[in-house]
Amino acid sequence: MIKELGPGLRLVIALTIVTGLAYPLAMTGIAQALFPHRANGSLVTQNGKVVGSSLIGQSFAKPEYFHPRPSSAGSGYDATNSNGSQLGPTSAKLLHGTTKTDDKGKEVVDFDGIADRIVHYCIDNDIQFTSSVPLDQFKDAQGNLDDVKLIKAFNDPKMPFVFTPKVQIPADAVTGSASGLDPHISPANADLQASRVAKARGASPDQVRTLIADATDKPALGFIGEPRVNVLLLNVSLDQKFPPGK
Repeated sequence: MIKELGPGLRLVIALTIVTGLAYPLAMTGIAQALFPHRANGSLVTQNGKVVGSSLIGQSFAKPEYFHPRPSSAGSGYDATNSNGSQLGPTSAKLLHGTTKTDDKGKEVVDFDGIADRIVHYCIDNDIQFTSSVPLDQFKDAQGNLDDVKLIKAFNDPKMPFVFTPKVQIPADAVTGSASGLDPHISPANADLQASRVAKARGASPDQVRTLIADATDKPALGFIGEPRVNVLLLNVSLDQKFPPGK
């Protein structure tokens, strides 16, 4: 019995050493020697401090920064909970959003939806639009848009609210990626945000667009994929070239 188990035991030990120790150590050593930056997570530093990874999207909400595409990863850009909305292109929830009642009985946003995101994108970036009714009726006492009112208006079965931008809004500006962690936006999305960022930074739109061009990655091998802009790297460049508040 022991004689028969011996070869199997030796094989398990050998494979454990080769595949569990030798191979991982060899791959780690090669990666650290040839491309240590990528092997260590493509971390981005600013003033000696790690501010993120160029591979993972993160939230930027202030007007002086370029904003990423929406995220459904956890509560947003949660690298431990990568996820998309799982909603199809004809989903009423995806298009118009939904509300719900919280534990305190207050109606709150359940899912904001593309239509609501388009409204905010236009307002944030001073994009002209037409609407079936004035937006003022969807604002609270402080003058902020009330998303619950907007979503309910978009879902009104008798007379739904119609909001139409006068320019085409890039899809990545109002839809999330499958992972929820996409670090890139399209050049068109970045271009529409340029004036807002320039105004907040005290720079000219042309100066900001120059940084966008410098941060734009071309398709791999010239034809695989689409041109894209890494939001984190672009915002770091902005802080270096046009520090906010100065």
